[in-house]
Amino acid sequence: MIERFTIDVNDAELGYEVKALTGINIDTKQRDNVIEQLFNIDGVREVAEVTGRFDILVTMYSRSLDQMHKMVSEKIGRVEGIQSSESFIEMKSRTKAMPYMPSNTGD
Repeated sequence: MIERFTIDVNDAELGYEVKALTGINIDTKQRDNVIEQLFNIDGVREVAEVTGRFDILVTMYSRSLDQMHKMVSEKIGRVEGIQSSESFIEMKSRTKAMPYMPSNTGD
C-alpha cells in the first residue's frame, strides 16, 4: 500500500549549494515566536526541537557561503529570543536508505 508519494529535489541543481545546521539556544518563554521568525527567513528549511546542548536545530540552504554568512549574522542573529547559536556547514554528506520495518499485524 502506498501511503505517500514524494519527490526528492536536488537543491544543488537549483543553485542551493551550501547547507548548514545551526544549533540555537533560546529563551524558552519566546519559543513559539522564535520558531515563527526563523521560518520567515528565506533559506530556512526545517526547525527541530531537540535534546542536548541546543534547544533547536535549524536546517538552512543558501547559494553561497557569503549568503549563508549574511543569513546567520544578519537574520538569525537578530531574532529576538535567541540567546546563542553555533553553525555547522556541511562539507560532504552520505546517506543510507532506511530499511522497511516489519509489519506488526501478524500477517
